[in-house]
Amino acid sequence: MMCLRTLLGLVFAGLACTAHAAPQHALTLYNEPPKYPSDFKHFDYVNPDAPKGGVFRQAGSGGFDSLNPFISKGVPADDIGLIYDTLAKQGLDEPFTEYGLIAGKIEKAPDNSWVRFYLRPEARFHDGHPVRAEDVVFSFQTLMKSGSPLYRGYYSDVDNVIAEDPLRVLFTFKHTSNRELPLILGQLAVLPKHWWESRDFSKGNLEIPLGSGPYRVSEVKAGRSIRYERVKDYWAKDLPVNRGFYNFDTMITDYYRDNTVALEALKAGQFDYWLEMSAKNWANAYNTPSVTEGRLIKEQIPNGNPTGMQGFVFNLRRPVFQDVRVRQALSLLLDFEWTNKQLFNGAYARTRSYFENSEMAATGLPDQDQLAILDPFRGKIPDQVFSEAFQNAFSDGSGMIRAQQRKAYQLLQEAGWRIVDDKMVDTTGKPVSIEFLLAQTEFERVLLPFKRNMSDLGIDLVIRRVDVSQYINRVRSRDFDMVVGSFPQSSSPGNEQREFWKSESADKPGSRNYMGLKDPVVDQLVEALINADSRKSLIAHTRALDRLLQWGYYVIPNWHIKTWRVAYWNHIGHPNVSPTNDVGISTWWIKPGAKPATEVQTKEQADPAGMEQ
Repeated sequence: MMCLRTLLGLVFAGLACTAHAAPQHALTLYNEPPKYPSDFKHFDYVNPDAPKGGVFRQAGSGGFDSLNPFISKGVPADDIGLIYDTLAKQGLDEPFTEYGLIAGKIEKAPDNSWVRFYLRPEARFHDGHPVRAEDVVFSFQTLMKSGSPLYRGYYSDVDNVIAEDPLRVLFTFKHTSNRELPLILGQLAVLPKHWWESRDFSKGNLEIPLGSGPYRVSEVKAGRSIRYERVKDYWAKDLPVNRGFYNFDTMITDYYRDNTVALEALKAGQFDYWLEMSAKNWANAYNTPSVTEGRLIKEQIPNGNPTGMQGFVFNLRRPVFQDVRVRQALSLLLDFEWTNKQLFNGAYARTRSYFENSEMAATGLPDQDQLAILDPFRGKIPDQVFSEAFQNAFSDGSGMIRAQQRKAYQLLQEAGWRIVDDKMVDTTGKPVSIEFLLAQTEFERVLLPFKRNMSDLGIDLVIRRVDVSQYINRVRSRDFDMVVGSFPQSSSPGNEQREFWKSESADKPGSRNYMGLKDPVVDQLVEALINADSRKSLIAHTRALDRLLQWGYYVIPNWHIKTWRVAYWNHIGHPNVSPTNDVGISTWWIKPGAKPATEVQTKEQADPAGMEQ
């Protein structure tokens, strides 16, 4: 039971609880010791003596029309989060540990009924105004009222937030079972109350906002480029959590309409770094003298993150996808083995689990821990959950998938579909035409063989490519049949699962429940996962949830790779040790005295090549 019952008794009851708690420099999910002690000097994956200076240039895709990343309106600029500090900062080589940033110390109730943040008195916004408890309260309340719907799900278990004094903030919880809640409150970006209270937070625009972080926005060219300048007197630059970070004096992102054009610009030296997402490009597009001579470096950095799920998402709000047999049938028509061999140079592995590349992935049949969770739902969930190990369809890679097409046709017939005049019609007799909404040109070559396999069964797949802004708006308003969707995961799944799978998020514009999933059993498993009281319990509940998602055929699983493929010019350096859970760009630097491939354009010069194409 929470020891803080009423607003009147909050402070006094808080003092009573404090007798059994002590402020700490870090928080962990299950109260295990953090990797780094209270007197640590820096993280292992940084160079604490990294040189400061230089210009770092990146490429963005499409464009942007907002500098407010916290709302569902508009397309925010890349890296805009760099202007804000959070209460705590996550360690990138641990499953889920947070170290104090704005909050120098963090105190958690022994029964997990509250968390208190002790703010550093030296914390400052860029205008010199001190960061105080009222800013934290304002930030939380503003995000809950006017921010993206994801915040209302993410922080739904918070009962109240109180500024106890200028440097102490207390969050009380509705119940004690959400162990992740203190840590995700540590991720809260602190907004300046004095700046925002005279503005409409719910409207996205290009007014440069006030922040407190390591960078500030120095120049905006609407939809075309954004420039950040390092804050030289940044209040937190010498904290152990920031040693070796934020080494570039200037960071510039130029936006390109087409990734093919962007890649050519990289090779021409127009920007410095590129995260390559195309296996075809990685294999064939870097045969240039700059790579051969070592001036443009290709590197694969191990990715220790769960890869999560990327797939072709069915919109269950459409009647055509209501029957699981239809979804299973269409899943059979993606020939991954041929696609991987012919289009990806064999670079990928097929994704099977929503928690791929982690110990949370469900494999084989459920063990005793999972059966204890799933048994009460027998009759309400697919029988295969208990009797079969989920597997994707597998082909010989020849491009001929007649066995899969026969099985798909059988499933469609069982669902009431039939062939009329060489066209597949649904249960109402309407010819089946499915629109696949797309923003990435690279996916068209993947979808064309899928379209051909569907056409063999009389199904018309219409590939509709739109610009990034229209794509985002249509996805937010759920105006699509199918899209490419991703559900990224961490090593400690938690509150974010509500936004992915719960019924309450299905009708929220901007939520990550793209498929419109509404299943009461899934809802219960998500809450049980969030409230798990040990790592063992978390793994069991996550695997149980994974099985239901797999057998629901809500997406056609795509593919994954366990490295980050990066290309960068050799005037850039990075630490010898990379973080487990991130590429770690914020720890990279410009080598002193090294010249970039091309000199940085001045503000008066022309737009980057291809930006308007």
